[in-house]
Amino acid sequence: MPLLHMSKQLMTEQSFSQVRLLKILPERAGQRLDNFLFRECKGVPKSFIYRAIRSGQVRVNRGRVRNDYRLQAGDELRIPPMKRPSNESAAQVPPGNFDVVYQDAYFLAINKPAGVAVHGGSGVSFGVIEQLRAARPEAPFLELVHRLDRDTSGLLLVARRRRGLVALHELFREDRITKEYLALVHGDWVNDRQHLRAPLQRWLTPSGERRVRVDRQGRQAHTVINLQARYGAYSLVEADLRTGRTHQIRVHLANEGYPIVGDDKYSHDAQLHQARHELGFKGMFLHAGRLAFEHPVTGDWVDIQAPLPPDCQALLERLKD
Repeated sequence: MPLLHMSKQLMTEQSFSQVRLLKILPERAGQRLDNFLFRECKGVPKSFIYRAIRSGQVRVNRGRVRNDYRLQAGDELRIPPMKRPSNESAAQVPPGNFDVVYQDAYFLAINKPAGVAVHGGSGVSFGVIEQLRAARPEAPFLELVHRLDRDTSGLLLVARRRRGLVALHELFREDRITKEYLALVHGDWVNDRQHLRAPLQRWLTPSGERRVRVDRQGRQAHTVINLQARYGAYSLVEADLRTGRTHQIRVHLANEGYPIVGDDKYSHDAQLHQARHELGFKGMFLHAGRLAFEHPVTGDWVDIQAPLPPDCQALLERLKD
């Protein structure tokens, strides 16, 4: 089959029913594979797209890749046949009215509530990015700059222009963004300031759930913990992310013996029961509270902050008593 240069405007229903080979043009380079396919195969369920990637039906340069692979200019992408659902069965995405705490011509920042996924997939029909697009149908470009766990609240950056997306990705890769989180942990944290550098490795449980563990063969990870307040059996800490590994803060703190309150993956059953029933806290106390960096286009200093959610503030007030 000849190599095709296709845009989403030129796609037809017929193109979804046959194998397509696309060459990635320079202006579309840098995107994650899954995000590229969501736009290229608009209307196809995200669960189908993820399944096609995992099974190897989607290939880049004739090889299998992960869903977070970043496409490069000149890559040859194979897209298998994708069937759209009927209009009647297609899920309707409700517009998302998120708290926008910063916005300019290149990106915006929202204060994401806990419990909301950043994008659809893996059993989630839609997330923040889909809801933002539904709320701003006139916007020609909206793409996630980074990720937050579903149960993590706080600042999430969304690019409004390709130039902003590429430039912000570079800042994240080069660790030129200050990323500060607040977490309430089980235990009396000892040091006022402590560097955690345990390497992290991703793995899958027998049920297929993604997890992370400390492993000498894992990727280098660095978190700086600053004690903020003590509440007897609990401590409020600030986590300054120096790298951006999956579940990094959660695993680093749990590995030290101080799991985050409400963390259903890395705390013990007794601690989770304590959070849910004794404290009455239903979520996970991890909040992305501050992002600070030099604007990659204008050069201005950007310092964005988001307050703790009301349920987190209320819990701290109860612990003071």
